[in-house]
Amino acid sequence: MKWVVAGMILIASGLGAQSTPPTIYAESFRKHETHITEESFEAKLSPDNPTYRERIKDLSGNDRYELTIAPQIPEGDNKITSWRVALRDLQHSIYSNLLVADQQPSADAKNNLWWLNPNGLVAVPIRARRIVKVDGFYVVMQVKDYHFTPLDSPYLDSMTVKFAFMDSDPRISK
Repeated sequence: MKWVVAGMILIASGLGAQSTPPTIYAESFRKHETHITEESFEAKLSPDNPTYRERIKDLSGNDRYELTIAPQIPEGDNKITSWRVALRDLQHSIYSNLLVADQQPSADAKNNLWWLNPNGLVAVPIRARRIVKVDGFYVVMQVKDYHFTPLDSPYLDSMTVKFAFMDSDPRISK
């Protein structure tokens, strides 16, 4: 019995040590030198409030980009299974999402940082710290909390996502 308890403690402590979420970095296909006014905010999403929109200003104080979050609802259903984040340039709206590394769809984690999917079978873990360099700035996003209803279902009833828009690389400690 002592060995079973000792084994459980070792497993639990090992899991605790792994609780730091990974950081995944990618660079957008867009490589301009535009910089932004730095800001941070949280988006609180739910079926009652399933979408979010935030304007991001350039250094002159003008609205330059628009961040949107929209729910992913399977066809023929009415419940949310994930959320999708998009960033578009308000001056050059030809591209629908600047948060992709490659405009061709792929299963590569670096091309899917915009998809906030808690399904354990996806390329990007839900709590991963996601950093995307777009033009001359960085978008940092991280899911801080999410909840299913019922608990054993794939349907989300809430998600909180923290965003930071920065002109300096957040991977470099100051």
